[in-house]
Amino acid sequence: MVNSINTNASSLGGLQNLNRSQSSTLSTNNQIATGKKVNGPKDDAATFAIAQKLLGEVGGLGASGDSLDRALSTASVAEAAGNQVSDLLLQLKEKAVAARDPGLDDASRQALNNEFASLRDQIGQVVKSASFNGTNAVEGGGGDIAAITNQDGSETFTIANQDLSLGGGKVTLAADASIGTAADAANAVAAIEQSLGNVSASLSTIGSGARRLEQTREFNQALSDTTEIGIGNLVDANLGKTSAQQAANGVREQLGIVALNIANRQPSSILSLFQK
Repeated sequence: MVNSINTNASSLGGLQNLNRSQSSTLSTNNQIATGKKVNGPKDDAATFAIAQKLLGEVGGLGASGDSLDRALSTASVAEAAGNQVSDLLLQLKEKAVAARDPGLDDASRQALNNEFASLRDQIGQVVKSASFNGTNAVEGGGGDIAAITNQDGSETFTIANQDLSLGGGKVTLAADASIGTAADAANAVAAIEQSLGNVSASLSTIGSGARRLEQTREFNQALSDTTEIGIGNLVDANLGKTSAQQAANGVREQLGIVALNIANRQPSSILSLFQK
């Protein structure tokens, strides 16, 4: 090696080694602090890009989960209302059948009719109040139950509105129906029986739709969990390995400082060439 006081090759080499050791130490310290081996594009651009894409999918699945939860809540309210309407129709049928008795006196028939009217009006009240988050799925014009079912919102699932209003498409019993006469009572019984069948079909539609929503939510949650595990495999640091690397870097850095100090003293050895 050429002896020179202008260029200290050993010192430059030692400085490069020390810089590499310090850079490695900084990297391992960052991994330990964050728990990740990939914190940004400069760590691993390809892996970071893949992880970011997967994180976007997880976020989309989270939004889908919120939509499915809202839809399930709306379906639960609709189902509860449908069950209540069905129960009221059964009570109405009992009153209507009793009112068909030709031997009833006027006072008894009027009492039955008053009870019938009260139960009938309760159906309207139940249907009107069966709203969740602005959607009433059992009132005419109240809207369908709809939810996003995938991570980018391109797919949806809908449970069609089931109009359970008095005189509507499902409950054929008129809003002003009465059992004031035996003939009226007979008409009411026929309408109630038809309504009971229709309401049962509506409840089946709501129930099967709610089950589909639950299955979709469970699948999306499992997919989200699996994706998060995959992201962790890509970007999470192996803390045991990283800790060992940190210790090794510390030793290399100390040795680099010693080597650099020795190299920095080499130019002074040139003076010995001029000593007599």
